[in-house]
Amino acid sequence: MTILVTGGAGFIGSNFVLDWLALGGEPVVNLDKLTYAGNLQNLASLEGNPKHVFVHGDMGDAALVTRLLAQHRPRAVVNFAAESHVDRSILGPGAFIQTNIVGTFQLLEAVRAYWGALDASAQAAFRFLHVSTDEVYGSLSKTDPAFTETNRYEPNSPYSASKAASDHLVRAYHHTYGLPVLTTNCSNNYGPYHFPEKLIPLMIVNAQAGKALPVYGDGQQVRDWLYVKDHCSAIRRVLDAGRVGEVYNVGGWNEKPNLEIVHTVCRLLDELKPRADAKPYKDQITYVTDRPGHDRRYAIDARKIEQELGWKPAETFESGIRKTVKWYLDNPDWVTNVQSGAYRDWLAQQYGGAQVSGTAAMARSS
Repeated sequence: MTILVTGGAGFIGSNFVLDWLALGGEPVVNLDKLTYAGNLQNLASLEGNPKHVFVHGDMGDAALVTRLLAQHRPRAVVNFAAESHVDRSILGPGAFIQTNIVGTFQLLEAVRAYWGALDASAQAAFRFLHVSTDEVYGSLSKTDPAFTETNRYEPNSPYSASKAASDHLVRAYHHTYGLPVLTTNCSNNYGPYHFPEKLIPLMIVNAQAGKALPVYGDGQQVRDWLYVKDHCSAIRRVLDAGRVGEVYNVGGWNEKPNLEIVHTVCRLLDELKPRADAKPYKDQITYVTDRPGHDRRYAIDARKIEQELGWKPAETFESGIRKTVKWYLDNPDWVTNVQSGAYRDWLAQQYGGAQVSGTAAMARSS
């Protein structure tokens, strides 16, 4: 038995692959396009492991996916592959349409053909698990109840609109063709191997480099925060026992405004690696103009996955963020290596050379 993972060299995907194999799961065929956020360094500990087969390629390459399915005969496909950065989607939405919509369509078509040729027992056991985001639901006011699986989709960015479209395709392939699908919609992840364009790793990296810690607007945008390894355990549970055709929201029960997150990171850095001048890292916080269409609040109601499948997060935000900060402090070579010329060029294009020096960038909230 084998599983096929798409996007398994990215942040969440690589954590999933590492945990899956560490826990004795079946062999993994790992398909990743290796865009800027896909990093084989994340998988360095698996070098030489016969249970991990890495394939450099695009989930939208139907011929390649068809060959992999025929060769490895997976009993499940777990789809992490996506363009996922809101700011990048505002600057260049085309890549998001191509990967998240067209790529998902091509993957579904290849999987549908493979699944349709299986015998009845293999068809019944097969699963296609699609990993998505809470951003498809839109934005909440301070008093709105948290998102449930029945919330209407109201995406507000090219990124979230493209993910919403992919979710709809997955649903349609179940209802039209009978493909046994599962969908998870998660809140903001954080943890090891997180590319430093997102809020938490960006704050850690910039603080250590003596750069500004830029915060959009008033910093009161609220997000629910989910430790990545908790997310991975939820995906494993849904894959194992989720009801076919169902959607499961995965959250950490940690609603916090961005500014509080930044202050927490600063306090941990003050404790774990103080500045040479003994001043607090919070002195580096800088407020910058908010991004266009910035959603004010996301919140996940994760009661369905707890009640149906018995899953809930193991980490509190306090324990998870401490582990995360320590990981970045303990892995400076990884941080240095991911900040390639392409990463710096994009920061300069997005935010302007005057604002960006080295790793400085606007802190995004999801």
